[in-house]
Amino acid sequence: MTRQLILSAAAAALVSGAGAVHADDLTLCWAAWDPANALVELSKDFEAQSGHKMSFEFVPWTSFADRMLNELNSGGQLCDLMIGDSQWIGGAAENGQYKKLNDFFAAEGISMDDFIPATVAGYSEWPKGTPNYWALPAFGDVVGWTYRKDWFARPELQAEFKTKYGHDLAPPKTLDELKQIAEFFQNREIDGKTVYGAAIYTERGSEGITMGVTNILYNYGFEYQNPAKPYDLQGFVNSPDAAKGLEFYKSLYDCCVPPGSSDWYMSEDIDAYKSGQVALQMNFAFIWPGVNADPNVGGDKSGYFPNPAGPKGHFAQLGGQGISVVSNTNSPDAALQYIKWFAQPEVQKKWWEMGGYSALKSVVEDPGFATSQPYAQTFLDSMAIVKDFWAEPAYASLLLAMQQRVHNYVVAGNGTSQEALDGLVADWTEIFEDEGKF
Repeated sequence: MTRQLILSAAAAALVSGAGAVHADDLTLCWAAWDPANALVELSKDFEAQSGHKMSFEFVPWTSFADRMLNELNSGGQLCDLMIGDSQWIGGAAENGQYKKLNDFFAAEGISMDDFIPATVAGYSEWPKGTPNYWALPAFGDVVGWTYRKDWFARPELQAEFKTKYGHDLAPPKTLDELKQIAEFFQNREIDGKTVYGAAIYTERGSEGITMGVTNILYNYGFEYQNPAKPYDLQGFVNSPDAAKGLEFYKSLYDCCVPPGSSDWYMSEDIDAYKSGQVALQMNFAFIWPGVNADPNVGGDKSGYFPNPAGPKGHFAQLGGQGISVVSNTNSPDAALQYIKWFAQPEVQKKWWEMGGYSALKSVVEDPGFATSQPYAQTFLDSMAIVKDFWAEPAYASLLLAMQQRVHNYVVAGNGTSQEALDGLVADWTEIFEDEGKF
């Protein structure tokens, strides 16, 4: 009884802010999607343990970057914590919008060696390749593929496919095999309904088509710059092999997508797949829990595979985000408490169980992880091959230029792939000149 009274008094003091404990109201900003809803539920544990109250500002992906980058650039105080996109890290660091976390990590015994290396490089570091940390890896994500496992398993389709292509109808290992599958299903009738090959990213307004195209370009030899000379773009961004990769993406768009899919991103691809329109779906890994639980396509009806290899490599576009403390917060200590709480192994394990994608090694390297969900092994395989878009402070201008160039070629059919990439080199060179990089 005495112990219970002491614990009750301590809890009351924590919640009320009595003594040395101060209860703050914290606002966490992120995109509006299923993982954010899971984080709301997870954060109830933090509220109960700390006495702080959590509020959330979630913005749809199509306007997420505009809304939150405007918030940071204007010096607003809406957000105490920000789960910002990986590409923002350079600008947020150099412009003093995120707090540097090195001293905090050292004081609390939080080691970046405990997280998947690709997520540390992608979400936390600036400058890249240096031990300067501005975020804790929060949500590991990568572009992968979902497929109709039940359609693939039909004996008559297996026989027809093998006769036509000389190998089994199975998850593709190469991009050429992926295109064969998409062509095979395009305009096919299944269960009395016309279906199509693949839902891919084509959206122009934010980042969609860039996130799609890069999955092909990387595997055809595209490089953002000369590895030996930063910001040297000529012959790397627009190499002949990279131009072939862009041609491949256009060919996939021309042959194998549903009608009217000229401006599709995450939600449109999800809708097409769940409604039974397509055999293959390109999308970030965050969708897989929802697919697995879906009454129409979930369970054994769906399978998952990493982005296939190309003739010059095997990579996939990194997604995901780190969680940062916004410099303008009025509650820095409470915000750091949240980071400390979120970094705990038991919290990260629960995060995975609730539909979040933990980047903590102790979670993903657990012997039971790979079989914990039907898509867990694919997540591990995919995170091992990631590359990311520019994280430069001029990220938004770089992205806008690429969106325009590749959409005009892939979807609108303007010019050649080589002309599109040559134009992109000119755009990016001008941006970097304005940034004083030369």
